[in-house]
Amino acid sequence: MYEQISHSLLNDILVELRQKSKPQNLQLFYTRLGANFYAIYSLFHTLYGNRPDFKEHLRNLVETLMRQYVNRPSHLRKMDLEREKDHNWFLSQKWVGMALYCDGYADNLKGMLSRLNYLQELGVNLVHIMPICDCPQGKSDGGYAVRDYRKIDCRFGTFKDFDKLVASMKKRDMLLVLDVVVNHTSDQHEWAERAREGDKTYQDYYFIFDDRSIPDIYEESMPEVFPETAPGNFTWDEKMGKWAMTVFNHYQWDLNYQNPAVLIEMLDIILFWANHGADILRMDAVAFLWKKIGSSCQNEREAHLILQLMKDCCQVTAPGVLFIAEAIVSPTEIIKYFGEDAINAKECEIAYNATYMALLWDAVATKKAILLNIGIQNIPQKLERATWLNYARSHDDIGLGFSDADIVSAGYEPLSHRRFLIDYFTGNFEGSLAAGLAFGRNLETGDARISGSLASLAGLKHALVNNDANATSTAIKIILLLHGMILSFGGIPMLYYGDAIGTLNDDSYLDDESKSTDNRWAHRPKMDWNRAMLRTQPGTVEYSIFCAVKKMIAVRKEIPAFADRNNRELLNVDNPHLFVFSRFDQINNSPRVLVVGNFDDEPQPLKLPPLQHMGFFQYELIRDLLSGETLHVADESLICPARSFYWLQA
Repeated sequence: MYEQISHSLLNDILVELRQKSKPQNLQLFYTRLGANFYAIYSLFHTLYGNRPDFKEHLRNLVETLMRQYVNRPSHLRKMDLEREKDHNWFLSQKWVGMALYCDGYADNLKGMLSRLNYLQELGVNLVHIMPICDCPQGKSDGGYAVRDYRKIDCRFGTFKDFDKLVASMKKRDMLLVLDVVVNHTSDQHEWAERAREGDKTYQDYYFIFDDRSIPDIYEESMPEVFPETAPGNFTWDEKMGKWAMTVFNHYQWDLNYQNPAVLIEMLDIILFWANHGADILRMDAVAFLWKKIGSSCQNEREAHLILQLMKDCCQVTAPGVLFIAEAIVSPTEIIKYFGEDAINAKECEIAYNATYMALLWDAVATKKAILLNIGIQNIPQKLERATWLNYARSHDDIGLGFSDADIVSAGYEPLSHRRFLIDYFTGNFEGSLAAGLAFGRNLETGDARISGSLASLAGLKHALVNNDANATSTAIKIILLLHGMILSFGGIPMLYYGDAIGTLNDDSYLDDESKSTDNRWAHRPKMDWNRAMLRTQPGTVEYSIFCAVKKMIAVRKEIPAFADRNNRELLNVDNPHLFVFSRFDQINNSPRVLVVGNFDDEPQPLKLPPLQHMGFFQYELIRDLLSGETLHVADESLICPARSFYWLQA
């Protein structure tokens, strides 16, 4: 629909910008801008239309888009065109990711270049390099307290090193994921420093208050993110003589998106990294983008409007770039970060499937898939052109974010069940071999989250310390079971560095004063490349895990049914220990793949007659796609080994 008001305003803006800029070949830019401008104008007007400087800010927005389009390298513009033609490219089963810290994985960016072969050997072709922007030493929050968005931290290297790494990744057909910390900056960022010096323009970039009257009203409804280490949501700045909103840590000042200048600045930063070769941008802490008195200041409607606006603007300048929503919230809320549309992701094309991750760990602890089956059924259906990021571990803690209603439906009492899980994974439950750590414990409620590496949570640390061969075997099976579930579920699997060789908790963080109070550093280790070399030696733990994960990845890439096209069917079976679902190929109409996961310590039967009535196992012989083993299904049931899984096809 042609909309006169917005396009008349756009014409005025473009006339002004043409008079200021040198002639450029902007045909594609104008086409995309025209196609998206009504949506951009509408969103911008909804957020900022009541301001007298609305038109001035809108002009600045368009100028930012044009300038960054002109700056976009020709090979990235070519990539944009290719991805516009194949707009479902990211739904393919060929993508397998890994998240890593640059300095933890390879010391620095230069070292990363020489370690790409490890990723290729494993089959990883999508690499999330955790934040590399300049941060203050000791007050970096693992890179999420940014001091300069356009400068690489000297500990990691230079832009020359970064550009070499990106060029090598492109040649290897590897995708690059980078973080943009959109919710807050370091209190040492230039904007914060200028605010501290009394510059009203930059004080308006944040939530700054002369006294506690307004902050106290906010606090009435705002929860604490880190009650142990960063209680409250406001910090007094002595030099400024004012209070700043600091939801995460006292040295991270929350940005004020009620100011359109903040949105334009952040959009400029997003496009800056898109133009430096990022294929996917992980938008950090998006649930917190809009603050409103009387609310929790999370998941507000305006936060979604901001993301929609950022996405529409990116579609104009860098349409080949995708967004990940880092929103670790309830299933009913996280689904909204794809955007409200029947098909297309209007906000972020990718979101973390945190609920699936937490449910998998629940199944590990209970040895049952009851809550897992219920919780998955209650995750709303995602959009067609959107996908989940499925993971077993990440740099962050594990939050037990499934709903109380689902816990009750599974036959548990919510409070006691969560306490059981915390006790189980911290090794404080009889029979548990897990070696995790309680994180962010709330002394009033007893609630906590869980830190620890995948291998330590699976019991491998305890098994190796005690030289227990049976426990070691069980831990390896749990590690592989979790990988088997994330690689087959539907979406982009995101492995975590070190997990493919069974990396254990690293206690060295306790010796670093800036890290010692944050036990998440236990699962942010330095990659042990001597241990990694053991992946080539049969009989070692590293060999067992690495080779199995490598084979899973290779097989996954050959199975079209594992592409993510809303082609998964969850199956209810009469065995509480089993998690069973089918994947089907809508395009090539190839045979279905039946995924069966057994979370129990004993072999479990899968009764076949009910599945045969649903069209499965109509043949006497089926094949496990991973082992290549042929299974006979003439009997009434199929036995799934303990803590193991099958990918089955007739």
